[in-house]
Amino acid sequence: MERRKALDIKIKNFGKNIWCYSPSILTYSIDQHRPADNFRFCPISVTGRRCQLQCDHCRAQILESMFPAETPERLETLIKDFVRRKTEGILISGGSDLDGAVPLLEFIPALKKIKEQYNLFLVVHTGLITQDLASGLTEVGVDAVMLDIIGDDETIKKVYHLQKTVKDFERSLELLDRYNIPSVPHVVVGLNYGKISGELNAVDMISKHRPEALVIVALMPLENTPMQDTVPPKPSSIANVITYSRIKLPKTPIILGCARPRGAHRISTDILAIKSGVNGIAFISQEGADYAEKKGFKLKFSDHCCSLIFKDIKSQEKT
Repeated sequence: MERRKALDIKIKNFGKNIWCYSPSILTYSIDQHRPADNFRFCPISVTGRRCQLQCDHCRAQILESMFPAETPERLETLIKDFVRRKTEGILISGGSDLDGAVPLLEFIPALKKIKEQYNLFLVVHTGLITQDLASGLTEVGVDAVMLDIIGDDETIKKVYHLQKTVKDFERSLELLDRYNIPSVPHVVVGLNYGKISGELNAVDMISKHRPEALVIVALMPLENTPMQDTVPPKPSSIANVITYSRIKLPKTPIILGCARPRGAHRISTDILAIKSGVNGIAFISQEGADYAEKKGFKLKFSDHCCSLIFKDIKSQEKT
């Protein structure tokens, strides 16, 4: 019943479009869509392969797929190359420091220059936000800020190795609101070694603020990490978080993000996500796309980061 209610809310408020995203971080194609090239939307790490936190679920492996740019000068050089390749947007990310933040402050002048000179879509993964960083991001005029929101103190300490609490994550949301920065928080289902612990609390926290969109992702056990043998959350558990989110945030775009288990698990998750009222799916499976079309949904494709869905929806409304 709840899942049906969530889907009805989605259709009432957003119609029957499903936005499908495929940025340049994975090789991907389905019958309905093949990305134009590998440089349309590019991820950059300002710390290269380095991460001080070494969280149990990642151990900096996610950084390996990003272009390294460890100085503002290197970042500007890299962007010039991307622009020659017709890049339309970039994700600025990196490893976290011991306070749970990506060290971005020294890059603020370069990011402002890049935004003004090239007008690329600029999405920033920040980690925890400070007032200085919020002020800097406002000056840059970023298109979206992404950050994980964790609703469980044990997970923060055990998985992220942070001496922080849930209140510190809520403070980041408060700062983003105060500085009117477009925020796209992420909730990682099963982050606590596959267990559901705090995800719904994270959604509750987010619902008290002004997110432009919400991304739901799920634990992907990676080799050579403490979680390599962890059983990921079931597709139904992921869908339950989506259902809860849709009911809690009826007018906020909700996306199933790129980080989630693959294979049969992904197929089931994609289909259940559609049934639960998502607005979009990153790297949708062939079976998920076919199911959506069979049920009368219209697939809309973009090779940009899924965090920009709120811009895509607003643009669609104007046409």
